[in-house]
Amino acid sequence: MKTGNRRQFISQSVMGLGATMFLSKIPAHLVNEISSNFKMQPIGFQVFPIRTMLANDFAGTLKMMAGLGYQTVEMCSPPGYIDAGFSQLVNMKASEMKRIISDSGLSCPSCHFTFGELKDKLSDRIEFAQQLGLSNMVCSSFWLPDTATIKDYLDAADTLNSIAEKISKAGMQTGYHNHEMEFAKRDGVLIYDAMMGELNPKLVKMQFQTEVINLGYKASTYFTKYPGRFISSHLSDWTSDKKQVPIGQGIIDWKEFFTAAQSGGVKNFFVEMDLATYKDSITFINGLLESDKKL
Repeated sequence: MKTGNRRQFISQSVMGLGATMFLSKIPAHLVNEISSNFKMQPIGFQVFPIRTMLANDFAGTLKMMAGLGYQTVEMCSPPGYIDAGFSQLVNMKASEMKRIISDSGLSCPSCHFTFGELKDKLSDRIEFAQQLGLSNMVCSSFWLPDTATIKDYLDAADTLNSIAEKISKAGMQTGYHNHEMEFAKRDGVLIYDAMMGELNPKLVKMQFQTEVINLGYKASTYFTKYPGRFISSHLSDWTSDKKQVPIGQGIIDWKEFFTAAQSGGVKNFFVEMDLATYKDSITFINGLLESDKKL
Protein backbone atom coordinates (compact mmCIF):
# COMPACT_ATOMS: atom_id res chain seq x y z
CA MET A 1 0.00 0.00 0.00
CA LYS A 2 1.32 3.40 -0.93
CA THR A 3 1.71 5.65 2.07
CA GLY A 4 2.64 8.92 0.40
CA ASN A 5 3.95 11.82 2.47
CA ARG A 6 2.13 11.76 5.78
CA ARG A 7 2.81 15.48 6.32
CA GLN A 8 1.29 16.50 3.02
CA PHE A 9 -1.56 18.92 3.75
CA ILE A 10 -3.98 19.55 0.90
CA SER A 11 -5.92 22.77 1.42
CA GLN A 12 -9.69 22.87 1.66
CA SER A 13 -9.88 25.46 -1.09
CA VAL A 14 -8.10 23.21 -3.56
CA MET A 15 -10.34 20.30 -2.67
CA GLY A 16 -13.42 22.45 -3.01
CA LEU A 17 -12.37 23.37 -6.54
CA GLY A 18 -11.67 19.69 -7.27
CA ALA A 19 -15.11 18.66 -6.07
CA THR A 20 -16.76 21.31 -8.24
CA MET A 21 -14.80 20.24 -11.31
CA PHE A 22 -15.65 16.61 -10.55
CA LEU A 23 -19.37 17.40 -10.68
CA SER A 24 -19.30 17.43 -14.45
CA LYS A 25 -18.32 13.74 -14.37
CA ILE A 26 -21.31 12.67 -12.29
CA PRO A 27 -24.32 11.53 -14.35
CA ALA A 28 -27.22 14.00 -14.10
CA HIS A 29 -29.66 11.33 -12.87
CA LEU A 30 -27.31 10.47 -10.00
CA VAL A 31 -26.90 14.10 -8.97
CA ASN A 32 -30.65 14.76 -9.10
CA GLU A 33 -31.80 11.63 -7.30
CA ILE A 34 -29.20 11.80 -4.55
CA SER A 35 -29.80 15.48 -3.83
CA SER A 36 -33.57 15.13 -3.83
CA ASN A 37 -33.71 11.94 -1.78
CA PHE A 38 -30.84 12.14 0.66
CA LYS A 39 -29.33 14.75 2.95
CA MET A 40 -25.68 13.76 3.28
CA GLN A 41 -24.08 13.32 6.67
CA PRO A 42 -20.45 14.25 7.38
CA ILE A 43 -18.08 11.80 5.69
CA GLY A 44 -15.33 10.19 7.71
CA PHE A 45 -12.66 7.51 7.45
CA GLN A 46 -11.62 4.44 9.42
CA VAL A 47 -8.04 4.53 10.68
CA PHE A 48 -7.20 0.82 10.33
CA PRO A 49 -5.83 0.98 6.75
CA ILE A 50 -3.48 3.85 7.71
CA ARG A 51 -2.62 2.62 11.20
CA THR A 52 1.15 2.62 10.64
CA MET A 53 1.14 6.27 9.59
CA LEU A 54 -1.25 7.13 12.39
CA ALA A 55 0.89 5.48 15.05
CA ASN A 56 4.05 7.20 13.80
CA ASP A 57 2.49 10.65 13.41
CA PHE A 58 -0.94 10.86 14.98
CA ALA A 59 -1.51 14.59 14.57
CA GLY A 60 0.09 14.86 11.12
CA THR A 61 -1.88 11.95 9.67
CA LEU A 62 -5.18 13.31 10.95
CA LYS A 63 -4.42 16.75 9.51
CA MET A 64 -3.59 15.14 6.17
CA MET A 65 -6.95 13.36 6.10
CA ALA A 66 -8.82 16.50 7.12
CA GLY A 67 -7.01 18.29 4.31
CA LEU A 68 -8.39 15.78 1.85
CA GLY A 69 -11.90 16.79 2.91
CA TYR A 70 -12.82 14.22 5.56
CA GLN A 71 -14.78 15.52 8.53
CA THR A 72 -14.91 12.61 10.98
CA VAL A 73 -12.65 9.77 12.05
CA GLU A 74 -13.46 6.35 13.44
CA MET A 75 -10.73 5.10 15.76
CA CYS A 76 -9.72 1.62 16.90
CA SER A 77 -9.23 1.03 20.62
CA PRO A 78 -5.42 0.91 21.03
CA PRO A 79 -5.40 -1.73 23.82
CA GLY A 80 -7.69 -3.99 21.83
CA TYR A 81 -5.62 -3.54 18.68
CA ILE A 82 -2.22 -3.49 20.36
CA ASP A 83 -0.92 -6.34 18.18
CA ALA A 84 -2.40 -4.88 15.00
CA GLY A 85 -0.29 -1.73 14.80
CA PHE A 86 -1.70 0.47 17.56
CA SER A 87 0.85 -0.24 20.30
CA GLN A 88 2.38 3.25 20.03
CA LEU A 89 -0.95 4.80 20.95
CA VAL A 90 -1.72 2.64 23.99
CA ASN A 91 -0.30 5.12 26.48
CA MET A 92 -2.00 8.15 24.95
CA LYS A 93 -4.80 9.36 27.22
CA ALA A 94 -8.23 9.52 25.62
CA SER A 95 -8.52 13.21 26.54
CA GLU A 96 -5.27 13.93 24.70
CA MET A 97 -6.42 11.88 21.74
CA LYS A 98 -9.64 13.88 21.65
CA ARG A 99 -7.74 17.18 21.76
CA ILE A 100 -5.46 16.21 18.88
CA ILE A 101 -8.39 14.98 16.80
CA SER A 102 -10.24 18.24 17.42
CA ASP A 103 -7.15 20.33 16.65
CA SER A 104 -6.87 18.55 13.31
CA GLY A 105 -10.36 19.74 12.35
CA LEU A 106 -12.04 16.36 12.79
CA SER A 107 -14.54 14.86 15.21
CA CYS A 108 -14.60 11.27 16.46
CA PRO A 109 -18.12 9.88 16.98
CA SER A 110 -17.19 6.19 16.83
CA CYS A 111 -14.51 3.67 17.75
CA HIS A 112 -13.98 -0.06 17.20
CA PHE A 113 -13.49 -2.36 20.17
CA THR A 114 -12.77 -6.07 20.19
CA PHE A 115 -15.42 -8.39 21.57
CA GLY A 116 -12.89 -9.60 24.13
CA GLU A 117 -12.23 -6.19 25.65
CA LEU A 118 -15.95 -5.41 25.74
CA LYS A 119 -16.55 -8.65 27.65
CA ASP A 120 -13.56 -8.48 29.99
CA LYS A 121 -12.82 -4.76 30.46
CA LEU A 122 -16.10 -3.01 29.79
CA SER A 123 -15.94 -0.42 32.58
CA ASP A 124 -12.47 0.65 31.50
CA ARG A 125 -13.51 0.85 27.84
CA ILE A 126 -16.63 2.84 28.68
CA GLU A 127 -14.49 5.31 30.59
CA PHE A 128 -12.13 5.58 27.61
CA ALA A 129 -15.09 6.11 25.26
CA GLN A 130 -16.59 8.83 27.43
CA GLN A 131 -13.28 10.69 27.66
CA LEU A 132 -12.87 10.44 23.89
CA GLY A 133 -16.37 11.87 23.48
CA LEU A 134 -17.81 8.93 21.57
CA SER A 135 -21.44 8.46 20.59
CA ASN A 136 -20.91 4.89 19.35
CA MET A 137 -18.93 1.94 20.67
CA VAL A 138 -18.69 -0.61 17.85
CA CYS A 139 -17.92 -4.28 18.35
CA SER A 140 -15.59 -5.21 15.51
CA SER A 141 -17.05 -8.73 15.09
CA PHE A 142 -17.24 -11.77 17.34
CA TRP A 143 -14.30 -13.38 15.51
CA LEU A 144 -15.72 -16.84 15.96
CA PRO A 145 -13.93 -19.76 14.25
CA ASP A 146 -15.01 -21.07 10.85
CA THR A 147 -16.57 -24.05 12.62
CA ALA A 148 -18.94 -21.84 14.65
CA THR A 149 -22.61 -22.75 14.49
CA ILE A 150 -25.67 -20.52 14.36
CA LYS A 151 -26.09 -21.18 18.08
CA ASP A 152 -22.56 -19.91 18.72
CA TYR A 153 -23.42 -16.66 16.96
CA LEU A 154 -26.73 -16.34 18.80
CA ASP A 155 -25.01 -16.91 22.15
CA ALA A 156 -22.46 -14.20 21.30
CA ALA A 157 -25.29 -11.88 20.23
CA ASP A 158 -26.97 -12.44 23.58
CA THR A 159 -23.76 -11.49 25.34
CA LEU A 160 -23.51 -8.33 23.24
CA ASN A 161 -27.09 -7.43 24.18
CA SER A 162 -26.07 -7.50 27.85
CA ILE A 163 -22.96 -5.43 27.13
CA ALA A 164 -25.01 -2.95 25.12
CA GLU A 165 -27.41 -2.42 28.00
CA LYS A 166 -24.53 -1.15 30.14
CA ILE A 167 -23.19 0.99 27.30
CA SER A 168 -26.66 2.47 26.85
CA LYS A 169 -26.84 3.38 30.53
CA ALA A 170 -23.51 5.17 30.04
CA GLY A 171 -25.12 7.31 27.33
CA MET A 172 -23.75 5.67 24.21
CA GLN A 173 -24.94 3.42 21.39
CA THR A 174 -23.50 -0.04 20.77
CA GLY A 175 -22.76 -1.05 17.18
CA TYR A 176 -21.76 -4.28 15.45
CA HIS A 177 -19.47 -4.38 12.41
CA ASN A 178 -19.80 -7.22 9.94
CA HIS A 179 -17.11 -8.94 7.92
CA GLU A 180 -17.54 -11.62 5.27
CA MET A 181 -17.89 -14.35 7.91
CA GLU A 182 -21.37 -13.16 8.89
CA PHE A 183 -22.48 -13.64 5.29
CA ALA A 184 -21.82 -17.37 5.32
CA LYS A 185 -24.66 -19.85 5.73
CA ARG A 186 -25.22 -22.62 8.23
CA ASP A 187 -27.84 -25.22 7.24
CA GLY A 188 -29.23 -22.79 4.70
CA VAL A 189 -29.51 -19.91 7.18
CA LEU A 190 -27.50 -16.74 6.64
CA ILE A 191 -25.59 -15.96 9.83
CA TYR A 192 -26.26 -12.22 9.46
CA ASP A 193 -30.03 -12.73 9.32
CA ALA A 194 -29.91 -15.02 12.34
CA MET A 195 -27.98 -12.38 14.28
CA MET A 196 -30.46 -9.68 13.31
CA GLY A 197 -33.19 -11.81 14.85
CA GLU A 198 -31.29 -12.14 18.14
CA LEU A 199 -29.74 -8.70 18.65
CA ASN A 200 -31.88 -6.17 20.50
CA PRO A 201 -32.79 -3.58 17.83
CA LYS A 202 -32.74 -0.73 20.34
CA LEU A 203 -29.53 -1.65 22.10
CA VAL A 204 -27.40 -2.83 19.18
CA LYS A 205 -27.30 -1.03 15.84
CA MET A 206 -25.35 -2.38 12.88
CA GLN A 207 -22.40 -0.98 10.97
CA PHE A 208 -22.59 -2.35 7.43
CA GLN A 209 -19.39 -3.05 5.53
CA THR A 210 -20.00 -2.67 1.79
CA GLU A 211 -17.13 -5.04 0.95
CA VAL A 212 -19.61 -7.93 1.05
CA ILE A 213 -20.66 -6.83 -2.44
CA ASN A 214 -17.88 -9.26 -3.40
CA LEU A 215 -20.09 -12.06 -2.06
CA GLY A 216 -23.13 -10.72 -3.89
CA TYR A 217 -24.73 -8.87 -0.97
CA LYS A 218 -25.71 -5.20 -1.25
CA ALA A 219 -25.93 -2.79 1.66
CA SER A 220 -29.08 -1.27 0.17
CA THR A 221 -30.85 -4.63 0.43
CA TYR A 222 -30.23 -4.79 4.18
CA PHE A 223 -30.96 -1.11 4.83
CA THR A 224 -34.38 -1.73 3.28
CA LYS A 225 -34.94 -5.14 4.86
CA TYR A 226 -34.10 -3.92 8.37
CA PRO A 227 -35.22 -0.26 8.58
CA GLY A 228 -33.79 1.72 11.46
CA ARG A 229 -31.37 -1.02 12.48
CA PHE A 230 -28.15 0.67 11.28
CA ILE A 231 -25.96 3.35 12.83
CA SER A 232 -23.11 3.62 10.31
CA SER A 233 -21.40 2.06 7.32
CA HIS A 234 -17.90 1.35 6.06
CA LEU A 235 -17.56 2.42 2.45
CA SER A 236 -15.39 0.69 -0.13
CA ASP A 237 -15.87 0.05 -3.84
CA TRP A 238 -14.86 -2.92 -5.96
CA THR A 239 -14.61 -4.08 -9.55
CA SER A 240 -16.42 -7.14 -10.86
CA ASP A 241 -13.19 -9.12 -10.38
CA LYS A 242 -12.94 -8.02 -6.72
CA LYS A 243 -10.26 -5.36 -7.04
CA GLN A 244 -10.53 -2.34 -4.77
CA VAL A 245 -11.11 1.00 -6.49
CA PRO A 246 -12.05 4.49 -5.27
CA ILE A 247 -15.68 5.17 -4.38
CA GLY A 248 -17.68 5.70 -7.55
CA GLN A 249 -15.39 3.69 -9.81
CA GLY A 250 -16.64 0.19 -9.01
CA ILE A 251 -19.80 -1.88 -9.20
CA ILE A 252 -21.68 -0.44 -6.21
CA ASP A 253 -24.70 1.68 -7.08
CA TRP A 254 -24.07 4.65 -4.78
CA LYS A 255 -27.37 6.32 -5.67
CA GLU A 256 -29.16 3.23 -4.44
CA PHE A 257 -26.86 2.96 -1.42
CA PHE A 258 -27.30 6.50 -0.13
CA THR A 259 -31.03 6.52 -0.76
CA ALA A 260 -31.56 3.22 1.07
CA ALA A 261 -29.31 4.39 3.92
CA GLN A 262 -32.12 6.72 4.97
CA SER A 263 -34.38 3.75 5.64
CA GLY A 264 -31.57 1.96 7.40
CA GLY A 265 -31.05 4.85 9.81
CA VAL A 266 -27.37 5.34 8.93
CA LYS A 267 -25.87 8.41 10.61
CA ASN A 268 -22.15 8.03 9.94
CA PHE A 269 -20.20 7.01 6.84
CA PHE A 270 -16.55 5.94 7.08
CA VAL A 271 -14.44 5.28 4.01
CA GLU A 272 -12.18 2.29 4.68
CA MET A 273 -9.78 1.47 1.86
CA ASP A 274 -6.14 1.70 0.86
CA LEU A 275 -4.58 5.14 1.28
CA ALA A 276 -4.22 5.60 -2.48
CA THR A 277 -8.03 5.60 -2.87
CA TYR A 278 -8.92 8.10 -0.16
CA LYS A 279 -8.49 11.28 -2.22
CA ASP A 280 -10.56 10.19 -5.23
CA SER A 281 -13.21 8.69 -2.94
CA ILE A 282 -13.84 11.88 -0.98
CA THR A 283 -13.76 13.90 -4.21
CA PHE A 284 -16.57 11.77 -5.61
CA ILE A 285 -18.62 11.99 -2.42
CA ASN A 286 -17.99 15.72 -2.03
CA GLY A 287 -19.16 16.10 -5.61
CA LEU A 288 -22.51 14.75 -4.49
CA LEU A 289 -22.48 17.13 -1.52
CA GLU A 290 -21.71 20.06 -3.78
CA SER A 291 -24.53 19.12 -6.12
CA ASP A 292 -26.93 19.16 -3.19
CA LYS A 293 -25.96 22.77 -2.44
CA LYS A 294 -26.39 23.88 -6.02
CA LEU A 295 -29.78 22.35 -6.77
